[in-house]
Amino acid sequence: MSTTHIAAQPRAMRGQGMTEYIIIVALISVAAIAVYQLFGQVVRSQTAAMVREIAGEDGSTESKSAQTAAATAKAQAAARSLKSFTGNSALAGSGSK
Repeated sequence: MSTTHIAAQPRAMRGQGMTEYIIIVALISVAAIAVYQLFGQVVRSQTAAMVREIAGEDGSTESKSAQTAAATAKAQAAARSLKSFTGNSALAGSGSK
């Protein structure tokens, strides 16, 4: 009786696959943190409004807070560029390097 053995991947190939996986997970984590920082207050305010409404109370204050936070997040997102993340936004218009 003959059995077919599948050749195991070389050790370097397994290490490369794990490294690629770690890099992808790290990039997704950084993106998730950035989105949460930008929209975190909006989500918290909306959740608080829903909880108050479910409890039978008025959640309009939290809803207005969520709208204000959303407008602030929208303005921040429009104002940000790669230059503002490096702290070089003041140098962007001066043309100096």
